[in-house]
Amino acid sequence: MSAEAMRRGVALLVAVWATGCLTLEPAVGLEEGRVTVCGGRSAPEGWPGEAEGEELLGPFLECGGPGDFVEMQGGVDMPRVVGRLDEWRAVRLGALGPVREDAAGVLNGKRAGFLRQASERYGAAAEVLALYVLHTATDEDVKEVLRRLAREKVLGETVGHMPWVREELEGRGMRLGEYREREERAGDVARGMGRVARDAWASTQMGDGARYVELTWLRGQLPPEYQRAMDEVERGQMERHFEPGSVARGSFDALTFGVPLGFHGLVEGTAEGAKSLARGEYERATRELAPAVLMAVMYAGGKAVRAGGSVGERVKALQEVRRRLEEKMGVEGLRELGREIQGSREAGRMVAVGGVEAAVVLHEARGEVGRARAWRAQAHGEKAGKTPGGGVEGRPGVGVAGLVDEGVGLTAEVVEAKWALVEVEVEGARLTRDAGVLEKRRPVLDEPPRGAQGNPRWEEYVAYYEKRLGEVKEGRAEKGPLKWEAYEPMRGWFARGLAFERAMVERLRADAVLPRAERKYLGDFERPRVETYVGVWKPKAGLRFADVLVIEEQAPTAGLPPRVETFSFKSRNLAGLKRSALRTQMVADASEALAYYGEELVIRRPSLKSLVEGRREVSIERVRLIYEGGVLKPLDGRMLKAVVDEIKATAPGVGVLFQ
Repeated sequence: MSAEAMRRGVALLVAVWATGCLTLEPAVGLEEGRVTVCGGRSAPEGWPGEAEGEELLGPFLECGGPGDFVEMQGGVDMPRVVGRLDEWRAVRLGALGPVREDAAGVLNGKRAGFLRQASERYGAAAEVLALYVLHTATDEDVKEVLRRLAREKVLGETVGHMPWVREELEGRGMRLGEYREREERAGDVARGMGRVARDAWASTQMGDGARYVELTWLRGQLPPEYQRAMDEVERGQMERHFEPGSVARGSFDALTFGVPLGFHGLVEGTAEGAKSLARGEYERATRELAPAVLMAVMYAGGKAVRAGGSVGERVKALQEVRRRLEEKMGVEGLRELGREIQGSREAGRMVAVGGVEAAVVLHEARGEVGRARAWRAQAHGEKAGKTPGGGVEGRPGVGVAGLVDEGVGLTAEVVEAKWALVEVEVEGARLTRDAGVLEKRRPVLDEPPRGAQGNPRWEEYVAYYEKRLGEVKEGRAEKGPLKWEAYEPMRGWFARGLAFERAMVERLRADAVLPRAERKYLGDFERPRVETYVGVWKPKAGLRFADVLVIEEQAPTAGLPPRVETFSFKSRNLAGLKRSALRTQMVADASEALAYYGEELVIRRPSLKSLVEGRREVSIERVRLIYEGGVLKPLDGRMLKAVVDEIKATAPGVGVLFQ
């Protein structure tokens, strides 16, 4: 073959690559009209339309940070956008921040495809590209990518032989041995022959030239640290036969300061300044601390890191965000927050949208997004379940809003927060999070299904469904809506639980005003003060809300702390459980009550600060776990007593009662 023919062949391959050498899915129609992109500007007229390649990806790259990126996705059909991108451009899109739930599966398929093709084409350099994919994906996304590679029986031949990738995965709690590849199939032979043919072509002069041009193109779109690591790999290949692990550790260590999820959108000057911010403050810390801190600051920064303004102004804004976060959670808390954001798309989305306040609540909820949203609503008076129609699930007084009873502390905010917690944790059957499917299955108020005719909860279910559908479309839903068959009984148990709580609060308040010798519950107090739904905080448990907290109002002996007890109420049907199941449930309830409301904790309610005489932490004398009795109580008294005796040993400090 002549040199000129080879040159033309390489040029043709580069042209194919630049327009989507990595497989493009069939073109599909996208939303039309002007879309608002980052910085409040409008995308090119008609975008995304039939755009492809850089034209389709470009407006997203203008985003200054994950907050912008999350906001922009609200006006775009993200599954179709991701579907139109080739694998590499999809990876670059995923580096900008958490992608909407309905597009995450498509993106992870593209990520897996890119890892497979990179391992076939780029030799040792593929490991640098694989690290870039891992650093710009959440844990849940990485796990899905690994499962896809295992299903395709390519896990071992892609990331399986990459020592630095394995180290990164293990550092994030993932071991490749947990992902078993499927058994051999007849089609694997043909696929293997195709791989042989590609390897043979790659070994030719023409194939080598095309690969070099592709790698050069890829390298130019990587952040500086990855470019340097790529150069080190190339030098290693030129000087000696490259063996796994032979590249100097320093070049790969630098990648720990690489591109945390959502960092890619910043201009280089700001990126370097922010990374210096992390490095300078934590240079003596372990090497994984700085990127975690950087990620926490980036997401909580919100508008501070958006496009526009000088580099110095933006870095200064990031410094202020870091200072505020450090005041609230400390350096170790910042590290944990970074891992919580890296752990799930929804956590990242919550912080990117809510800023510092949302970051603090998420961290106190130990990264559990459902609880964090409910606590944030309860603590700050936001309407967790509010819809445009008013009330919690529609009209005022309809749905759980009808359960409000401010006399016992069941304010609208408390009821809404409790509802949000119960709804997200319930194990009932749910519908998909596919907005298109939910649109087609939309319930009609005047057409209730069999069994729902005349049921007053059908109206609130329709409102609940509409609210969840809206959250799905906005990418904010952690789960799809419950099916009617699951919603109706769950709603009934929720109402019953609140009724039991209301009754117990009334009993405790009545008990508190009796002479001490006549009290049933509060005989250990001189002047008990009964407070409902009090925010309490513990380092491991985060922010929780005790159903009832009782504190001694009479001044204690000098130097001694006041007596404090907490109560947790449960309305569970334990009547039909056998001993093992009963023990499992009650021990779990008691252990949870002790972890959340027992031992040492911080009382967050300002009106109670004077009673603890300025102490930051108070000791809880006893946690009372009170179950609703009657038909819900186990029938076998001896079995129940044996389980309660076990709880005394398992969770000392927890008293168990049935009422």
